[in-house]
Amino acid sequence: MKSRVLFISSTGGHLSEMMNLKDMFKKYDYYIVTEKTKSNLYLKNKYLNRVFFLVYGTKHHMISYPFKGLYNCFKSLYLYFKIHPDYIITTGAHTAGPMCLIGKLFGSRIIFIESFANVDTKTITGRLIYPVADLFIVQWKGMLKVYPKAHYNGFIY
Repeated sequence: MKSRVLFISSTGGHLSEMMNLKDMFKKYDYYIVTEKTKSNLYLKNKYLNRVFFLVYGTKHHMISYPFKGLYNCFKSLYLYFKIHPDYIITTGAHTAGPMCLIGKLFGSRIIFIESFANVDTKTITGRLIYPVADLFIVQWKGMLKVYPKAHYNGFIY
């Protein structure tokens, strides 16, 4: 039986990084979770019943952002129990944080890939997930100074 793996990221660059892992999808009973935007609706057709969307939220809209974030936490909880993954693999950012914490609480293994964009500083989500990740991967050797227990495996681009 194939392991059930949930791939989750926010939209934009984080999603682009995650989609570079698509060759892994066929090896697992996989699911994709990201934010719903016009630019990524194609995923629903390409990956059929394996894609779920959270509400798109940005910190640039400070009034609605906390409400969207709270909604996404509850939806993440629902999706977690619907999918019940053995592993959660993420490239970040804010969208992935709650799902990783929920997964850790209920026994999933967490694999976090720190953003390629961060060469020498921690991301907010990286700070949050680093202590609970089963495997924390950085894409720059210099980031091993920032995250001493991380693994460097090169770039996913």
